[in-house]
Order: sequence, then structure tokens, then C-alpha cells
Amino acid sequence: MPIDLTLTGARVLRPGGWDSGALTLSGGVIADGPGGKSVDLSGFDLLPGIVDVHGDGFERHMAPRRGALREASHGVAACAAEIAANGITTAVLAQFFSWEGGMRGPDFAEHVFASIAEVAHKIATDLRPQLRLETFLLDDYARAEAAIDRFGIGYVVFNDHLPHDRLAAGRRPPRLTGQALKSGRNPEAHLALMQGLHSRAAAVPDALDALCVRLLAKGVRLGSHDDPDAATRETWRARDVRISEFPETLAAAEAARAEGEPVVMGAPNVVRGASHAGKVSALEIVEAGRVTALASDYHYPAPLRAALRLVELGVCDMPTAWALVSSGPAQVLGLTDRGRLVPGMRADLLVLDRATGQVGATLANGAVTYMTGTAAARFIA
Repeated sequence: MPIDLTLTGARVLRPGGWDSGALTLSGGVIADGPGGKSVDLSGFDLLPGIVDVHGDGFERHMAPRRGALREASHGVAACAAEIAANGITTAVLAQFFSWEGGMRGPDFAEHVFASIAEVAHKIATDLRPQLRLETFLLDDYARAEAAIDRFGIGYVVFNDHLPHDRLAAGRRPPRLTGQALKSGRNPEAHLALMQGLHSRAAAVPDALDALCVRLLAKGVRLGSHDDPDAATRETWRARDVRISEFPETLAAAEAARAEGEPVVMGAPNVVRGASHAGKVSALEIVEAGRVTALASDYHYPAPLRAALRLVELGVCDMPTAWALVSSGPAQVLGLTDRGRLVPGMRADLLVLDRATGQVGATLANGAVTYMTGTAAARFIA
């Protein structure tokens, strides 16, 4: 339940920068005047809650061991706790819907979506599913669309993980055996599946065109994943697929931003200073001013750490850095009620210990989702 509070003594990151004025929460929103319990948060910073536009760090909660967890709703609850502990108040859980099978297959995806739906209304953190559709999974387009309708999925991203060059050359893809085992298939069956999908390449563009038209008519936001170049971005733009997630090159990111399209990059990439997959550095794209949002990708602590890292490196000031993990992602998702600490907006915020850089408390929609240490002592004093 939302609680009414007036938070005093802290630095508050508002749209115009830092100030030391009190911040009041009432009825789940930021309010104009004082009210409710007063809490002295001297030594802490108050920042808008992190909006995580794409993350799959929930997977280990959903299936800690293959086949070991049947009640995945408990995994969603555990994931929500981890999310809150990292200052995230809105989280998009990105789930594959792929020929790769196992935890990326349609059966597991539907299980994840059902589990999110079972838990989401019981917690304050805003959890939202994303369906990541493999474009060559033609025979399952209808099944994916049915899942989108059934679970109210508002964000779909298109991927293509088939190793086309290898398949076209008649060569075995790298890591075939390991991937086959994860899918529950033997390597030869897995290879045959990939070869069969690859052989239908000519049918994919028309099928995608039709699917995008249907999804856009339902108000679904559409994105492409791993755009390698400007030409690929242009192809997706022609389908009105306007979000570019994790472009692999600066040219692809620049092509998106030139048309006013959002660019999402991985926060872990910023923290590391390089892509773990050998693609373009997200730091380079941030420095070029081409990034709209930084996402947790595979590590929930990363958005907070990336914003602090950008300030530490002198790439940008705190308001600019924090916008990449709050108002920027909110813009990508079309959420106009969060991402800034101004009256009338959702009371989504995190309390950051200025000395340690650690999250002391997180509130989503005015309700406490995480609290610890000195911050907790201040709230209950």
C-alpha cells in the first residue's frame, strides 16, 4: 500500500538538477506540499526510480536447475525482490519465443508469461513482459500472437539467431552440441531444425510484414534486436518497427536517432567499458549522444552502476546520466507518468546512500519495495 511521507534533508534529483527541498509522497504520487510522516534523509540522495526497459536476469529465478522448478511464480517474486534491491521500480522481463528451445522455447515462454501475470498484481514493482520473437519461427507466429493477446504483452522485439552463413555453407555451427543439449534435442536433430528454418528465408519478409501490421493495430510497441547496420534499421523502419535494441554498430545507432527512433543499449556494456560479445561499446554510443535508454540486459545492478560510472568518467552530469535509466526508458515504453520527481508523477524513487553508492530504499507507486540499513532506521525512527 502507498504510504504518505515527507522526505527531508536529502539531495533530490529533479528535472532541473539537484536541490535540497523536501519531497512529499501522497496516495502513490509526488505531491506539492508537506504531509504524512516526516523522514530525515540527510546524507542520502533521492532519484527517480529506475525504469528497466529490457532485462533477462530473471531466468535463474525461473529455472535455477533444468526441470527443477515447477512453480515459477515464486521465481518471479524472488526476481521482484532483487529488482527492487537495485532501485528498479518498473521492469520489462524479456523472454525469448524461439526455435532454440529449452528456456527460450514457446512452452517455457508461456509458462513465464503466466507466472508474471499471477504475481504482477500482488506487488508494487511494475513488472511487464516482453516477447522476443525469432523471425524464422514462421510456424509459431500464430502461437506467439495468441500469447501476446492472452497475456496483454505490449512490447515485442524481433531477433534472428540463426547462423545463416554457416548453414548456407553447409557447415556445422559453433557450440552446436551445447545448444542442442539446452534445447532438449540431440545435436543432429537441432542442426536439422536450423537447416529447415534457414531454407524458408524467402517466406520471412512477407510474414513479418503482415505480423507487424497486426501487432501495430493492437497498440503493441515493436523493436528490433542487434541491428548490425543502417540498412537493417531502414528495413525495420519500413515495417514501423521503431525501437532499436542493442545496435551492434555506431552507424546503426546513428541511423535510428537520425529518424528520432529510440536506441536501447546494455548497462553492463557501459560498466565493463566494452561489449562482452565484441560488438560496439555502449560507452562510445553514449558519448556520441545516441542512446535513449540503458537496460539491465542480463544484470540488474547494472543500470545504477552505469549511471554512476558515466558521471565518474566525466561523460555526462548526473541529470543526463540518470535520464538514461529513468525518463529515457519511460519514454521508450510510452510511460508518461514516471521517470521524473515532479508533482503528479508516480511516487517511484530510490534512496541512495551518498557515501557508499548503495541503495538504502526503493519505493514504487509510493509503496516500499526494498529497505535496509541506515535508511531503514531513518524511516522507522
